[in-house]
Amino acid sequence: MQKHVAAFSDQIQEAIRIAKGSDLRSSETEIKNVLICGIGGSGIGGKIVSNFFVGSCKVPISTCNEYELPGYVNENTLCIMSSYSGNTEEVQAMLGQAIDAGAEIACISSGGKLAEIATKRNFNLIKIPGGNPPRSCLGYSLIQQVQYLVHYKLVDGAILAQLEESVAYLDDHEKETIKTAEDLAERLVGKLPIIYSSGAYASIAARFCQQLNENSKMLCWHNKVPELNHNEIVGWTKRNDLLAPIFIKDETDYYRTQTRIAFTEKVVEQYTDTVLEIAVRGRNQIEKALYLIHLTDWISVKIAEQEGVDPIQIEVIDALKRELSALQ
Repeated sequence: MQKHVAAFSDQIQEAIRIAKGSDLRSSETEIKNVLICGIGGSGIGGKIVSNFFVGSCKVPISTCNEYELPGYVNENTLCIMSSYSGNTEEVQAMLGQAIDAGAEIACISSGGKLAEIATKRNFNLIKIPGGNPPRSCLGYSLIQQVQYLVHYKLVDGAILAQLEESVAYLDDHEKETIKTAEDLAERLVGKLPIIYSSGAYASIAARFCQQLNENSKMLCWHNKVPELNHNEIVGWTKRNDLLAPIFIKDETDYYRTQTRIAFTEKVVEQYTDTVLEIAVRGRNQIEKALYLIHLTDWISVKIAEQEGVDPIQIEVIDALKRELSALQ
C-alpha cells in the first residue's frame, strides 16, 4: 500500500490526462441536480467532491451510498456512477433505478458490468486503470467526477488547472509530509482515534477514518464542528486514555468555528493523555484538500507498519461478498 500512497501525485497527473482525453457527449436535458453514486473506496470521492463544491456548483449536489436512489431522481438529474471494479452490487442496483428514472447517466470504472452497460447504452464513460485496491485509487475517481461537473458546465473549468498545479505542491512537501505522518502515527498506535474537523473537511475526515479502518485495522469515528458542540461534547465526562482525538485545524475556517474547535480541544484535554492536531497546509482549497488526503493516507500506512499488519488484507469484506453471493 505504501507504493500506492507514494504515487498519489503521479496518479493525479495521470487522472488529469485521462480526463482531458475523455470523449463525452452533451446532455439533451437541463441538469437541475447531481447525485454521485458509489460505495467505499469508490464512493468517498463523491463525498469529497460534493463537500468541496457545495458552495460553487450551479445546482444541488449530493451522494448516495445505498442500494436505493432518492425519490427526486428524474430526467433532470445527473447520476454519476462510480465503481472501480465496475461490479459493485449497490452501484448496479442504483444504475438500474437511474435508467428507469430517465436520468442523465455518466460512469467511472476500470471495466466490469458498469462499463459494459455504459458502452451498450451509449452512456458517458471514463475508464480508469484497474487492478489495484479501490481505496488506493481515489485520485482517479475524484478527478473524473470533477471532469464530469466541468463537462456539464456545473463548475468552473479552471478547477482542472488548479488540480494540475497542486501536484508540484505535493511533491515539494513530500518529505515533510511523511515525517509528519510518522510522528502522528507513532502517537496513535494502540489508540482509538476520534477525528474532529470543521464541515469544510468533514468528507476528508471520513476518508481518514476509512483508511484507518482498512489500512491500519483500527476502529475510529469522526464528527464535525459545529454539530458535535450540540451533542458529542457532552459525552466527554470520564477519563479514557485509549481515546486519541485528532483536531484538523485550518486558520481560514470561519472564526466562530475556530473558537468552537479551540474550546472543544480544551474540554477533551481533561479526559485523555493524547490530543493531536493536524494543521492544514496549502495555498488554496484544492491544495489543502489534496495535502490532507495525502497526509492522512500516509498516517494510516505508517500505523500499519508499526503495528505489523497487512494494509492490503480485507478478508472480512471478501467473506461478506461470498455470503451475499449465495443470496438470490
